[in-house]
Amino acid sequence: MVERQTRGDAAEAAARAMLERGGLSFVAANVRFRGGELDLVMRDPAARGGACLVFVEVRYRASHAFGGAAASVDHGKRRKLVHAAQLYLAQHPQWANQPCRFDVVEAQGDPAKPKTNWLRDAFRADEV
Repeated sequence: MVERQTRGDAAEAAARAMLERGGLSFVAANVRFRGGELDLVMRDPAARGGACLVFVEVRYRASHAFGGAAASVDHGKRRKLVHAAQLYLAQHPQWANQPCRFDVVEAQGDPAKPKTNWLRDAFRADEV
């Protein structure tokens, strides 16, 4: 379990660094709710249509076998992420009227220095 957590932490750190290089700003990390967790909450000031809040799911896989990391964000996981995002917005009313989107960052390879792939607008809340 410790090794898995270490890999997850490294993947999230790499994802956060990549997102910040891409112009997003950090809001929160590892926000836990009953039934779900938000890996990263970021703000995209340059999003199409104006600034938006971005809920980011970070998925690490050693390889692309079985469809890779993005394929593991199935309908059930998406439903949990949307629910966690709703709870987050309820607890943080300053963001409640801000447009939101859901991104996925795939991380693979060397756990200490994973390669990352950013999937913007990976799914929509009204799809779940």
